Amino acid sequence: MAIPAGPAALSLLAALLFGLALVLTQPGLRHASPSQGALISIPTSTALFWILSPRTVDWSQWEPRAAAIFAAVGLLFPASVTLLTFEANRRMGPSVSGALGNLAPVFAVLLALVLFHEVPRLGQTVGIVTIIGGVLLLSVDRRWLDTSWPYWAAGLPLAAAAIRGIIQPLAKLGLALWPSPSAAVLLGYSVSCLVVVSAARTRKGDGTGRPSPAGVLWFALVGICNGGAVLALYAALARGPVILVSPLVATYPLVTLALTALFLRRVSLGWNVMLGVMLTVAGVALLLRA
Repeated sequence: MAIPAGPAALSLLAALLFGLALVLTQPGLRHASPSQGALISIPTSTALFWILSPRTVDWSQWEPRAAAIFAAVGLLFPASVTLLTFEANRRMGPSVSGALGNLAPVFAVLLALVLFHEVPRLGQTVGIVTIIGGVLLLSVDRRWLDTSWPYWAAGLPLAAAAIRGIIQPLAKLGLALWPSPSAAVLLGYSVSCLVVVSAARTRKGDGTGRPSPAGVLWFALVGICNGGAVLALYAALARGPVILVSPLVATYPLVTLALTALFLRRVSLGWNVMLGVMLTVAGVALLLRA
């Protein structure tokens, strides 16, 4: 199924949905653990994509090489990224973890340079340095809901950003063979669903018990938002270069900041957090405008 929109609009739609999902994760984590959240959100998205697949996926265009790439991407994304993001959100809050996730374009642009020879211009290189500066500034304030988070926790959203960045050029490779974002998201989510379900079956149990109905509802909503975001991301990658799509998608901390201010008013964002987020977003803007 074709999605009638340009790569920039689709990238911004993905950013909006990723940011919304990140904020919705926070109340969900009051009712379920990160692993439980992944076990709810990813199967919810997968089931929805399969329900819609008769109208969205043209199986007559099946391309085995592309399908293999989409499945390989699914081993890492969204399964591992979801777990890392949920845990980072729980420890650090949505604004800081979302801002650290802005490093995804760095990994995406570097791999796109190798695979597609998309060479960053000087301004884009300055944007990368600006993003790194913002991330360093964010690490100064390590408090979320009056609880100090350890320095190692910054590795959680950074790892998620690396995976998210790397899978974008890989997904674009598959989309060049089979230009079906719906097929890409369906196959990727199906593999990720198997990953999280298998992990849950082999795990001894974390002592948290079953999630409450409220937890199921929150993470079902998170899954729908994340699934829509990934579909928009893949549609954007099918239409535009990684060097355009990835920085635009990385603007989702703007959404988390706005929604955090609206719905989590008790959270006090220090000047360094605000400045750090602005620097990372400014870096993304430099990557885009250069």
